[in-house]
Amino acid sequence: MTIRTLTRRAALLAVTVTASLALAACGGSDDGAAHAGHGGPASAAASATAAGTHNAQDVSFARGMIPHHRQALEMAKLADGRASSARVKDLAARIEKAQAPEIRTMTGWLTAWGEQVPMAGMDHSGHTGTTGMAGMMSDDDMAALKKATGADFDSRFLSLMVEHHRGAVEMAGTEKSGGAYGPARTMAGDIVRAQNAEIQEMERILGGS
Repeated sequence: MTIRTLTRRAALLAVTVTASLALAACGGSDDGAAHAGHGGPASAAASATAAGTHNAQDVSFARGMIPHHRQALEMAKLADGRASSARVKDLAARIEKAQAPEIRTMTGWLTAWGEQVPMAGMDHSGHTGTTGMAGMMSDDDMAALKKATGADFDSRFLSLMVEHHRGAVEMAGTEKSGGAYGPARTMAGDIVRAQNAEIQEMERILGGS
């Protein structure tokens, strides 16, 4: 074997080793990025969970307010084809706009906490799980409201919704004083402010002003 042949082989071996090291380095870098990519969101979620401590009152608030809001939406949806007052129709539309997103938010909390979300269709005070809940309408109340039209509907709707709102304010007040989860306490404060204002508005309409 000549010296020239040995030199060529040595050079080829050096190139091969260098290329292998470069590929290994790139592969290691990609793996690291992949692990970082997978670990980042998980770490962020873990941090959020740790920061978002909740207690039994937060769970009770969400599990109670979801069916409470659902019934308010059921009542509000009746206004479109039955109410005679534009003010009542406008109020009903605002109730739907405010409370539907809150239901979705509270459902998300319960799911994240591994808690059962109240089943739809079990939202009247005469049903198991909601008996005695503040402000909830009975099946008879809801049946009478569905049969009413015009000025009769307006009066029934406003009177029942005032009672319903007062119940929600009471429930939200309990959450504000005993809850631990920041977003739930914030929502409770929003409910107290918004629904107290709507109670005053409804009482003015009932009073003819």
